Amino acid sequence: MAIHQPTDATGATDLKLAGREIIVGICGGIAVYKACDVVSKLVQHGAGVTVVMTPEAQKFVTPLTFQSLSGRAVHTDIFIAPDAADTQHIKLTERADLMLVVPATTNLIAKVACGLTDDLVSLMVCAAACPVVFAPAMNNRMWDHPVAQENYAKLAAIGYRFIGPEPGWLACRNMGMGRLSEPQTIVDSVLAMLTDPRQMPSPVTGPEE
Repeated sequence: MAIHQPTDATGATDLKLAGREIIVGICGGIAVYKACDVVSKLVQHGAGVTVVMTPEAQKFVTPLTFQSLSGRAVHTDIFIAPDAADTQHIKLTERADLMLVVPATTNLIAKVACGLTDDLVSLMVCAAACPVVFAPAMNNRMWDHPVAQENYAKLAAIGYRFIGPEPGWLACRNMGMGRLSEPQTIVDSVLAMLTDPRQMPSPVTGPEE
């Protein structure tokens, strides 16, 4: 069955991301269900989307769900790769225009801030040759914690981009900051970055050799 493509007011097909490659890193959290919509919308805009998942993310949504939405194999393990020469999937980021982590949990953000890479998503973020954008989602007390705010500030200062989080009703039945931005908001932000060079973040790299 053909995928329905978004159209503009005139009925013309809207493929603003045609030819663009996006990696979507999925972390473990109840907001994963929104990530399904994000992937679907990016594909409908013409992007080639490759999904990578942490083990925790797979407890909420199966890889098969994202395989169906993206039309591509989903990567879940550092040491299981179709390319024997790229056992850690690092080359994927060399072909990508952007890596989006959604939902980005406090655990994943802390790992990247400390350079820890014990799952496929954190490894690919730290080795990424493309810009990386986080869409955080977590309990409001987690987001407000001084360590979480320090990690956020550290990553933002070295060039990582963030979409959200937003205030609202959380899965823990609290009201506060930590809600994942709505899928359309995330997709609109990605569209803006990939279609306007002025808004496109640069890859986070070390000192030039």
